[in-house]
Amino acid sequence: MEKVTIAIIGGTGLYQMEGITISRSIHIKTPFGDPSDRITIARLGGKEVAFLPRHGVGHRFLPTEIPIKANIWALKKLGVQRIFSISAVGSLKEEIRPRDIVIPNQIIDRTKSRDNSFFGNGVAGHVSFADPFCKELSQLLYETVKSLEYRVHKDQVYVCMEGPLFSTRAESTLYRSWGGGVIGMTALPEAKLAREAEICYAMMALSTDYDCWKVDEEDVTIEMVVENLKAATTAAGEVLKTIIEKLPEEVTCSCQEAAKYALITDKKLIPSSIKKKLSLFYSKYWD
Repeated sequence: MEKVTIAIIGGTGLYQMEGITISRSIHIKTPFGDPSDRITIARLGGKEVAFLPRHGVGHRFLPTEIPIKANIWALKKLGVQRIFSISAVGSLKEEIRPRDIVIPNQIIDRTKSRDNSFFGNGVAGHVSFADPFCKELSQLLYETVKSLEYRVHKDQVYVCMEGPLFSTRAESTLYRSWGGGVIGMTALPEAKLAREAEICYAMMALSTDYDCWKVDEEDVTIEMVVENLKAATTAAGEVLKTIIEKLPEEVTCSCQEAAKYALITDKKLIPSSIKKKLSLFYSKYWD
């Protein structure tokens, strides 16, 4: 299988962006079941890029149902070293307007029903997650958005809720008091699993609404979210094309060795079935 080192996880609308040439689509079998959908390989910004629709083509999966382990494993198998995540979010701050772009640097985890680690079942490991997004990739993303003169905010806290319902007003107000900048449903465990898989991960969050804390705004509706998200897709496409064109080939951040000292279990005691599942990530530490 020919390696592709850059991936974009987002909606299927990204496939229609200007300047993209689709070459093929592939299905990768994983030890964790099927990914959200087939992975589309396309040429963008002069490089091959893997596109994976997070919710499946036609938006079939709720945030909690997304087969994220399979998605990350499939991308790692493909040779992906960097992931750009595109995600719709609600704004928790007045200055973050609908249709603005946000590059978050922190996450507050409010999920409760998601399998969020490749470790377990006979293998213990602890990977640092103090800075949940790749600093180098996030900075480059911010600089690219700013250079294209879109409204952009960085160093924001992403509150990840379970969903699928949107927040209550009390919850929205609470998250604002915590310093939350945006709220969404898909950053986790995607960012955690990418870190455990030693893949750089950065997010371009697209603000679609003011959540429900802002009482002088109409309440959040799915129609509002979809309308604003469609408007942001063109901007996202331009940003991605530009950043991929100038992305350096060499990856120099620490994400690529995030699990170097993470494995605690004596390798002789790791069940062979689990070792087989995770060898794609950690065989370099076991051998």
